[in-house]
Amino acid sequence: MGVLFQAFYWNCPSEENQDGTWWNFVAGKIPELQQAGFTALWLPPASKAANLGGPSMGYDPYDYYDLGDVKQKGRTKTWFGNQAELVALINEAHTANMQVYADLVLDHNNGGDAQEPNPIDGQTRWTKFNPGSGKFPRDWQCFHPSPFEIFDEMTFGDMPDLCHRNPLVYQNLIELGQWLVETIGFDGFRFDFVKGYAPWMVQSIAELRYLKKSGDDFYAFCVGECWDNERTVDDWLGEVNSYTDNPVSAFDFPLHYRLKGVCDTYGFSLWTLATPGTVVQDTPSQAVTFVDNHDTIRDPGNAINNDKLMAYSFILTHEGYPSVFWMDWYNFGLAKTGTPNGIAALVAAHERYAGGTTQVLYTDDNLYIMQRTGAGYQPSLVYVLNNLGSAWNGAMVQTQWQRVRFEPVAYGGYDTSRPDTKMTSAEGHADFWAAPRGWAVYAPQV
Repeated sequence: MGVLFQAFYWNCPSEENQDGTWWNFVAGKIPELQQAGFTALWLPPASKAANLGGPSMGYDPYDYYDLGDVKQKGRTKTWFGNQAELVALINEAHTANMQVYADLVLDHNNGGDAQEPNPIDGQTRWTKFNPGSGKFPRDWQCFHPSPFEIFDEMTFGDMPDLCHRNPLVYQNLIELGQWLVETIGFDGFRFDFVKGYAPWMVQSIAELRYLKKSGDDFYAFCVGECWDNERTVDDWLGEVNSYTDNPVSAFDFPLHYRLKGVCDTYGFSLWTLATPGTVVQDTPSQAVTFVDNHDTIRDPGNAINNDKLMAYSFILTHEGYPSVFWMDWYNFGLAKTGTPNGIAALVAAHERYAGGTTQVLYTDDNLYIMQRTGAGYQPSLVYVLNNLGSAWNGAMVQTQWQRVRFEPVAYGGYDTSRPDTKMTSAEGHADFWAAPRGWAVYAPQV
């Protein structure tokens, strides 16, 4: 499916001195990202936010149709720029054959212009919205509790929760999706906090056939943020993908926490990587795998804090749709472009070799070896992960390849020496090794 690049992190416009110019800043990175092999960008929420405590990351949307051109909520531009700059960024990405995904916050709004009493429960809330764009004005009936629905899945803080069963809300959100794709140019959506509302709302947007400017119709790529355990994610995927022609994906949070165990916990068994209970193990075609994101990185209890390249080596060799985080590539120096030891080499290996299904060839507490079976232009690879901290580790395994030479194309760990070239026997056997707390990706030379 390619490799996704998360093109932001929390407070990035401030941290990078790009207040109001983030879209232009990202556009300037596209040649490098295209060269590295990335095939899509995930952008932060583009709409004008409440900005209650200063410029906002957009997860508190106020006016969905103001992308930075209406003076309201303390500024004209969003923290990232304006509509023309966003469209220019998307066009630049498309020229580079990269897709662009919008971060869509449909659960809640913020920054209401007036308080209103809700006659259903007698509470007063900030539910009167008169957006400067003039589009999608809202009142208390647009939020829970509403005459159209009393029950609410889950709330996000004290922000008013949109009631999607209100026909006005539903119609406006469907039209918003169409506008973002057909007018602004997005190719898909990342749905924020999907636990807060019913899966049918995501399914409705995913099932639309959108029109490109060329007149061709297509489905948008859709992925949900269901930050929970495997059972909850699996249940959500089952509901959102019931009777649909455009299956929705989910971020693989269960895998994230297993990889955190590998990277941050001494003695964590690599057996766990080969057992069910992650999206990529159970439904790989619907898994968006990741190491960290803008939320997890802010809390050491959720972030991967040590040996993070071990985690990247896993997601960039296995099935699923891997996502690389801006801070890991740029701020933490893990790209290591021009070497075989970083994310850049792993992205290249993914795009060149990582085709077909995953077959685990060997695993124990400290060693994990798998092969991809190959598909289309991606012939195959063998991947080794070593949990030992003081010694190289490997094992003799039987591959699908007979009398084929394997060269290491990406590798690293506590020792960045190049692993030896391997030649499989007439029966397909060879021993594959990786460095201490390291990984190695071997590619067949066919």
